[in-house]
Amino acid sequence: MIRRLFGMAKWMVSAKKADFNAIAQQFQIDPVIARIIRNRDIIEEEEIALFLHGTLENLHDPHLLHDMDKAVAFMLSKIEEKATIRIIGDYDIDGVCATYILLRGLRACGAVVDTVIPHRIKDGYGLNDSLIEEAHADGIDTIITCDNGIAAAPQIAYAKELGMSIIVTDHHEVPYELAEDGSRTEVLPLADAVIDPKQEACKYPYEGICGAVVAYKFVQVLLEEYGKKATDSNEELLEELLEFAAFATVGDVMELKDENRIIVKYGLEQMVHTKNLGLRALIEVSGLQGKPLSAYHIGFVLGPCLNATGRLDTAAKALQMLQSEEWSEAVTIAGELKELNDSRKEMTRQGTQQAIEMIESGDYADDKVFVIYLPDCHESLAGIIAGRVKEKYHKPAFVLTKGEEGVKGSGRSIESYHMYEQMSLCKHLFTRYGGHKMAAGLSLPEENIEEFRRTLNQNCNLSDEDFEEKMVIDVPMPLSYVRTDFVKQLKVLEPFGNGNTKPVFAQKNVRVLQGKVLGKNANVGKYKIMDEQGHTYDMIYFGDMDNWHDFLVRSFGEAEKERLYREGSREIVIQMIYYPDINVYQGRESLQIVMQDYAK
Repeated sequence: MIRRLFGMAKWMVSAKKADFNAIAQQFQIDPVIARIIRNRDIIEEEEIALFLHGTLENLHDPHLLHDMDKAVAFMLSKIEEKATIRIIGDYDIDGVCATYILLRGLRACGAVVDTVIPHRIKDGYGLNDSLIEEAHADGIDTIITCDNGIAAAPQIAYAKELGMSIIVTDHHEVPYELAEDGSRTEVLPLADAVIDPKQEACKYPYEGICGAVVAYKFVQVLLEEYGKKATDSNEELLEELLEFAAFATVGDVMELKDENRIIVKYGLEQMVHTKNLGLRALIEVSGLQGKPLSAYHIGFVLGPCLNATGRLDTAAKALQMLQSEEWSEAVTIAGELKELNDSRKEMTRQGTQQAIEMIESGDYADDKVFVIYLPDCHESLAGIIAGRVKEKYHKPAFVLTKGEEGVKGSGRSIESYHMYEQMSLCKHLFTRYGGHKMAAGLSLPEENIEEFRRTLNQNCNLSDEDFEEKMVIDVPMPLSYVRTDFVKQLKVLEPFGNGNTKPVFAQKNVRVLQGKVLGKNANVGKYKIMDEQGHTYDMIYFGDMDNWHDFLVRSFGEAEKERLYREGSREIVIQMIYYPDINVYQGRESLQIVMQDYAK
């Protein structure tokens, strides 16, 4: 049986060196904050200043993106000709936000423009021949893609044969041909312009931006050039569109580093007061009205609602919500999106359970890479389920589903496994594939599933250590150091997310005195704990309660676990990884310790 218990991760203390006191004095921060910043590999004085005080003025020059000026000049000439333009996006958060950004920007310049977001099941990801033929039949002169197009060389060649112009804006990996000597040759589409920071010719300083940020940069230059002919300022529009660049950056799980962190920081601040009726309605139906928004809210509350419509219905509905000019329409669609997401959650839970049961049956015991076929699962949920499986077992995972034309699937990876490169070694098995290091999508004939699984595992050279989940402790900090002013100062490190994780600390010899289980699904634990000095603290745990209780029973016995929740215990002493927080209840603030992991 395969089993990887939560609470069994390998703990490592980050031991990066610097003069933390000097940094703290120079930037007027706590030395622990200085140490956390160093742990994020932010070393030079200029980098630290940018991390702490970066503004929109520090965003990179959009003109540095390869083909940017060429694409904008081409588009402005098409706008002047009154040529018909079609935006073709994608059905996820990034694609919807990128489509909306381009639509608003092009319309502001007087373009004759419409949009098409492919249907996940009918069309699949990105450009295909039918979308090209449909555009040609509709008399479209120019197509501009967003969050797709870089891997569509044959489709773009077809569009050019039909006499259409194409601009590609994307952020995905550029496909390549692998020579016998191991060298790679890029396979770029022969579009009129290709903007993608990952192409070799691009000298943009940071390639980790999402499709919506690429679209935002395009609109920024477009408005700048068009503005030379106009009398009014476009700053207000760019300010609004920044919210959607930020939304997509978090929703597409980009690393919150470099300019991404600045975009998200300012975008979140603006989102609280958004003028976009659709976004405001989504915030309201999600119960977040009037509350500070964090990257967590986009990643786990608002974003999944936008994604759900592309998974179970059509993402065009999400785009319609963002374009709403009437509150009644905006709030109606927002409510529908939330209901769809609630349905998606239950379907995901069932699919994940089925995948786990298959793995635990024993047939996958020797697999280093999971390839799980769930023919009856809704194909749009494959990526989410693959992510859940990856999190549980800390192994790369593909989940495949039966589609109308063969099998479709999605994969989610671990840090030490480059998913796209490994798939490229068996690309002859796919009818279509694409992705990057941490995630990928594919289509293949049903008869190729077992060969795909076998080939991936034969080529996989991951070691047991690669499968070991690691938790990096920023500072082994005693609970007594936790003060309200320190916790508030931690906010200078936000926004937290991929690439800028919430810092964690460690304390040994923590006595767990009293506990109670909370939540409708009994999935939260609240405890009174005590440190070695006899100081007591409130602690909360949001992790896997079953695994936590298994740990307590194995370590201290069933009777002691029961005693903890009944009259209290004096015998449960643990080591703990934690994050300090401030709990606000009925206007009152109190310190709270959030347990992240545990050991005896």
